[in-house]
Amino acid sequence: MTRVKICGITNKDDALAAAKLGAWALGFIFYKQSPRYVSPFKAKKIIDELPPFVTPVGVFVNLKEGAVMDIAEFCGISTLQLHGDESPQYCRRLKKFKLIKAFRVKEDFNISGLGEYPVSAYLFDGHEKGVFGGTGKTFDWDIIKEKKIPKPVILSGGLSPENVASAVRGLSPYAVDVSSGVEKEPGKKDFGKMEILFRNLE
Repeated sequence: MTRVKICGITNKDDALAAAKLGAWALGFIFYKQSPRYVSPFKAKKIIDELPPFVTPVGVFVNLKEGAVMDIAEFCGISTLQLHGDESPQYCRRLKKFKLIKAFRVKEDFNISGLGEYPVSAYLFDGHEKGVFGGTGKTFDWDIIKEKKIPKPVILSGGLSPENVASAVRGLSPYAVDVSSGVEKEPGKKDFGKMEILFRNLE
């Protein structure tokens, strides 16, 4: 089965339900402007309850490196997703962590600079001006299809139970990252939608 990260986790029930269904990773958003923001204190309590082999991922947007490290270490997070305008130099200063760099893809997206980022994987998300993820919008998958991308690809942006199987067939990503497509409302997951998503990926 394709690896699945369920992002925007804000409570223990959603986290444990996602883990039980087979999520490889859970995303905790430490970006205060997000409707799915979770405080480090609350995130730590949820992470402490996770079963083995489920990876907590801290999602950050343009936060100073020192603050990122403090939050990650407090919560017990070793994998970070950088979803803002972070530079390759910024990423190098966080080399003690496993890094995922997110890119918002639009028509003129150029993959040529990706190799400069010292990260473990790239996440490709939909683009909406002034919005750092969580748009619920897909992008034109042909922009990255059949491109020689030097690191594992995590596909995000508007994925749902209805379109995730076709996305995986078309792009064969390392993993998919799903948030709004399995929600009742921002920050609250719909267990039925999550179950269908995982079933459609079998």
